Amino acid sequence: MKKNNFFDEEELQNRLDLAAAYHLADIYGFSDIIWNHITCKTSSNKNTFLINKFGLRYDEVTASNLLEIDLDGNIISGQGEINYTGFVIHGAIHKDRKDLHCVMHSHSKSGLAVSCLKDGLEILIQDSAMFHNRISYHDWQGMSTNTEECDSISKDLGKNNSMILRNHGLLTCGKTISEAFMLMYYLDRACKVQIDLNLTNKEIIKPSDNILEFAAGQYEDPKYKLGEHEWPALKRMLKKNNSIYDQ
Repeated sequence: MKKNNFFDEEELQNRLDLAAAYHLADIYGFSDIIWNHITCKTSSNKNTFLINKFGLRYDEVTASNLLEIDLDGNIISGQGEINYTGFVIHGAIHKDRKDLHCVMHSHSKSGLAVSCLKDGLEILIQDSAMFHNRISYHDWQGMSTNTEECDSISKDLGKNNSMILRNHGLLTCGKTISEAFMLMYYLDRACKVQIDLNLTNKEIIKPSDNILEFAAGQYEDPKYKLGEHEWPALKRMLKKNNSIYDQ
């Protein structure tokens, strides 16, 4: 996408990275035809966020066709309509969590399965330790079309960056787009492993709370900033695949 007079450098980079996240989500199985959303703040000097245009597949999203909407769900720039549920789910978090830049929601098969389990996510593997005592739950209230649900979504998320929407799917957030994406990658994989292990009907080794808390703290070390090292490699993959996200 060529630099133009409509977007400053910060917004342009956000658009490019968000569009890349949509294409990567499609590759990794986080897309759902034309449903679901990934959003990010437009820029540090705007009180708006970017979202996909309703009706497009994830692999059709580009930096230029993303829509800019305000915290009331009004389209500020771009042509097209949004799926209002995207505003209800994402708008609440963008409004209340000023520390977060990106919000990602998926209906992946394993995520949906775990969202229906009464005990939710079990922390069983190294890569899921980052969610130990750091994942929230939000009870299903039907289709997210009522703005009254915004407050409960934000309240249930609390200070965590990951949440399981019961009977609905997964949600992750990040200070960067890459962080939100990698949280979804690891959360979805944790769900897959849990489902696979339960199918074996074998006794499962479950780590102690002490070791899980220690490991979770290791993941919070700034040296291992989630997404920082993976993101360039992921975008190289998109380039290799001749993705159109940067148009």
